[in-house]
Amino acid sequence: MKYCPKCGTQMDDNLSFCPSCGAPTAAPVAPAAVVPATDHTAEYDPKDISDNKVVAMIPYLSGYIGIIIAAIIAKDSPYVAFHVRQALKLNVVSTLIMLVSAILCWTFIVPIAGMICLAIISVLEIIAFFQVCGGKAKEPAIISNLKFLK
Repeated sequence: MKYCPKCGTQMDDNLSFCPSCGAPTAAPVAPAAVVPATDHTAEYDPKDISDNKVVAMIPYLSGYIGIIIAAIIAKDSPYVAFHVRQALKLNVVSTLIMLVSAILCWTFIVPIAGMICLAIISVLEIIAFFQVCGGKAKEPAIISNLKFLK
């Protein structure tokens, strides 16, 4: 049961107007689609996405060299710039993991943990690559929590 917003009379949920005063009842509001905070696809022009999709794939395939190439080829594309930043985050984290693993190579657990982390980052790069294939601009999981290169 709901109540009339004007006179407060109790009425059935399916009524559009109050039987006492005739005031319209508020129409039910459909819930808005929930878009994850890491999905930035709507921020980019669809033409920019379709024109630069191939260039946005390069950073995920070629590491630092691919990042530089993509940044040079499509320097005016915000969509490519987004993916260059995401690929750069992945590569910086990979480099840091390799550096820590190399410094602490005398331990047994750190290099093994480093290899597992590098495998996870490789999977994230593959997922990001396929998201670019679909024309999406989503931040990779785990890396999205890092606040550098926004």
